Amino acid sequence: MTRAYFVTGTDTEIGKTTIAAGLLHAARRAGLSTAAAKPVASGCEMTPDGLRNGDALALLGECSLPLRYEEVNPIAFELPIAPHLAAREAGVELSVAALEAPVRAVLARSADFSLVEGAGGWRVPLAGAESLSDLAIALDLPVILVIGVRLGCINHAVLSAEAIARDGLRLAGWVANIVDPATSRLDENLATLAERLAAPCLGRVPRLAQATPAAVAEHLDLALL
Repeated sequence: MTRAYFVTGTDTEIGKTTIAAGLLHAARRAGLSTAAAKPVASGCEMTPDGLRNGDALALLGECSLPLRYEEVNPIAFELPIAPHLAAREAGVELSVAALEAPVRAVLARSADFSLVEGAGGWRVPLAGAESLSDLAIALDLPVILVIGVRLGCINHAVLSAEAIARDGLRLAGWVANIVDPATSRLDENLATLAERLAAPCLGRVPRLAQATPAAVAEHLDLALL
């Protein structure tokens, strides 16, 4: 049975791609075929092959199916700014319709385990009144929430979970990514998250010296999905 999930975060720069790559690695280690998509990415580097994004490349590296970069990341912008602003400056219409078709093409490859990674948090704007959350709704995917554990993360996590539920999608699980190991009362904060989020915790990932997909996968449990 194939499984696919939309990965979002409580904020930007909280290790969403690090966790997504770890989840894909854990799936591969369990003998599952894997595929991934990062529909839109800003902050890309110009290379001889065109614009390339480090996060999209990390996901591509954990895909067992033979996917081209353009399939994983169909819309790329060079400027490291919010995608809707980068699209506006590039003269590109950044809409759900533009993103949905290429993502569905990746999902149609029917990998055992597929991830679609958003950009930033749940309400990242697209064109007009659309948000990236509208893509998750159009795809009707259950959601994995990556929580950047630091001061204030409970509020961000609960609000994100409430928005996901209001949008009619299921929160399949959440991952506690410890971005600030000095967070006061860390265990108590994680316990509060477990009490307030109606989904299993897929793992508690410490601050790692080398956060490779293999190292991250050691702290994740796909069996809870």
